[in-house]
Amino acid sequence: MEIANLFTTGGEPKHKEIFETLLETDRFRLERIISTGQATPAGEWYDPDRNEWVALLSGSAGLLFEGEREPRVMKLGDYVIIPAHCRHRVEWTDPHHETVWLALHY
Repeated sequence: MEIANLFTTGGEPKHKEIFETLLETDRFRLERIISTGQATPAGEWYDPDRNEWVALLSGSAGLLFEGEREPRVMKLGDYVIIPAHCRHRVEWTDPHHETVWLALHY
């Protein structure tokens, strides 16, 4: 049994976004994401097959949903439920502080 920490990066380069599966079954996947200024590439959209609950544990980010003009700003403690096939993108993440996300795909 190992104790882990949601805010420890493990020595990965600061310029690289980190995706880590924390727990997975055939019904869901819990993922930690650490962003340091990354965004979805221009013209690309996420279009997931599963529902997603996303919470922001640190930092800040802007989520843009297809059909909306302005990104929704997420900050410490905010969460959102994104239905399957709701196209969205990350417009920006805080370039000065790590943005730590928890994402539950179900």
